[in-house]
Amino acid sequence: MRVRSLPLPERFVDHFADRGIRELYPPQVAAVEAGVCDGANVVAAVPTASGKTFIAQSALLTADGPGLYVCPLRALAREKYESFAALPGVDVAISTGDFEASGEELAGHDVVVATSEKVDSAIRNGAEWVDDLACVVVDEVHLLGAERRGPTLEVTLATLRRRSPSIQVVALSATVDNPAEIADWLDATLVESEWRPVDLRTGVCVGREVTFDDGRTRRVSVGDSETGSGTTSEDATEEGPDATEITAALVVDAVAEGGQCLAFVRSRAEAAGLAERLAEDRLAERMGIEPAAAAVGDEVADIDGTVTGQELADRLRAGVAFHHAGLRAGHRAAVETAFREREIACICATPTLAAGVNVPARRVVVRDQKRYTGSSMEWLPTLEVHQMCGRAGRPGLDPHGEAVLVGEDSTREELVERYVEGNPEAVESKLADPASLRTHVLSAVATGFAETEAEILDVLDGTFYARETGAGGLADAVAVAVDDLVDAGMVRRRGDAESYRIVATAVGETTSKQYVRPETGSRIVDGLRTAAGMERATTLTVFEVICDTPDMQDTYLGNRERAEMYRFARKNAARLTTGMGEADDFEGWLESVKTARILAEWIGGATVEELVEAYRIGPGDLDSRVERAEWLLSAAEALADTIGVSVPAVTRARSRI
Repeated sequence: MRVRSLPLPERFVDHFADRGIRELYPPQVAAVEAGVCDGANVVAAVPTASGKTFIAQSALLTADGPGLYVCPLRALAREKYESFAALPGVDVAISTGDFEASGEELAGHDVVVATSEKVDSAIRNGAEWVDDLACVVVDEVHLLGAERRGPTLEVTLATLRRRSPSIQVVALSATVDNPAEIADWLDATLVESEWRPVDLRTGVCVGREVTFDDGRTRRVSVGDSETGSGTTSEDATEEGPDATEITAALVVDAVAEGGQCLAFVRSRAEAAGLAERLAEDRLAERMGIEPAAAAVGDEVADIDGTVTGQELADRLRAGVAFHHAGLRAGHRAAVETAFREREIACICATPTLAAGVNVPARRVVVRDQKRYTGSSMEWLPTLEVHQMCGRAGRPGLDPHGEAVLVGEDSTREELVERYVEGNPEAVESKLADPASLRTHVLSAVATGFAETEAEILDVLDGTFYARETGAGGLADAVAVAVDDLVDAGMVRRRGDAESYRIVATAVGETTSKQYVRPETGSRIVDGLRTAAGMERATTLTVFEVICDTPDMQDTYLGNRERAEMYRFARKNAARLTTGMGEADDFEGWLESVKTARILAEWIGGATVEELVEAYRIGPGDLDSRVERAEWLLSAAEALADTIGVSVPAVTRARSRI
């Protein structure tokens, strides 16, 4: 099927033709036949690089009204925004922040690209533009099964469908075990395919040999300075080379043949360490991209003066990069762009890159298949590993893609069974999680969608959870959530025991509109009241309050820091709202104090470089904490007004953050 045969204006046909898109891929044909251009609901569960973006564009460009593209990540939202903005004559907006606003400035655009959290918060704040939507595309819909993001996506999508029953829903997903259940929930036609534009070979490497799923084998040159990695025999044990040296050899082997690589490891430190190791192999020189790699390195060096940034710049000059959440957004964007433009040869990344932006490679190497979960090392989900492997193979550039799992004799069979031959996990709703349910029950009450437990269940009736268990499956959990919210002062029951109504208190309404969790709202209110009664509440006081909430990301506290942070907390006890012996989770509270101290020093004039070095955090970690502090300080200011207390330090902190 040709693009020209679709019901698209000529300008779009020409746009796609200029980019070499004239013929549809088989999954795209199936989506068109399922009615994606005719307003039909469609779920497309297809591999990476099989044309999901074009399916989304086809729906949004043929919809009879404005469209919404929902992304799980900000970086992905930016990429999709740029893709839609490039379409001729299409007015596109993007929104990923300002959780306390309705986003009315988004009204009137042809396409809005936003995160599910932004759409959810806009609805809570009375957004009317969502009622005009004709089509909503949900990218990475399998993230319904994610712990925090999943319930928000699920409830937001159910709300949009309840408010606009005729809205077209197009859901895009990686291959999962139960796509038919998702399609049934959305009253959609399922388009399921294993087709890829580039064949994928997946194999396991043990020792010096890779065995692929198609029966082929490949010898890995470890220790051969002419044909493989620069590894020497000193790097090998009697059992053979270690996983890092095998990974390096696999990368060098692909680069020597003109391909690029993605290498996945379990942690930030491992990503940076592997990149440092690969810099020894002169990848830029092997790939013939030395001037381009040097230019990218210089560009990144100019972003900031942090040690992390300078280390990244040095690795880029050698043709390799590391990529993780501790990098600043500018660092990550520069790495991703350089890789797509073939200005670097390899990215060493944590698994988060696999679920993010579009960075295909000739070969993907998954060195680590386990990660520490807080108590033990656990196997990565099959879906997560499949997403990593799915990055292998660049359409139009590679004859095939290769994904290699690095293992040992003792793990070979497990890797094959779990990741090469195994199916990805089924998507399961996480809405019944008590913290998530409290958040969405409060939202239903605060927005006026529900005034009784029965009406709350009606609101949740359109969720994926209700489809799987029936709304009645949530009845007991909703009753508990309402009780918890009453105890927290977020809602109250009005009327007699037989016919009471549930209404949001002023605090509950503000908490919901500010898009913070009920637990966060309660902690901020308690902290503000304590601070108002203190002799001298400072910005450190306020930062401790907002940092000791579930909406502020934890900041790792190393063993060497614990004693120093304990001394700091003890010295500043009069400026903190929680006493040393009052914290339910002392270690967690001490981590909050560390974050508060960092923020206090930030507004006091400390530089990114100084804070990164002093507190062993990534520059991206500081950026994210500052951004969250801005949001939570705004919530604190609104809650202070609601409860009628005066804490001038809140305004001082917010004006300086």
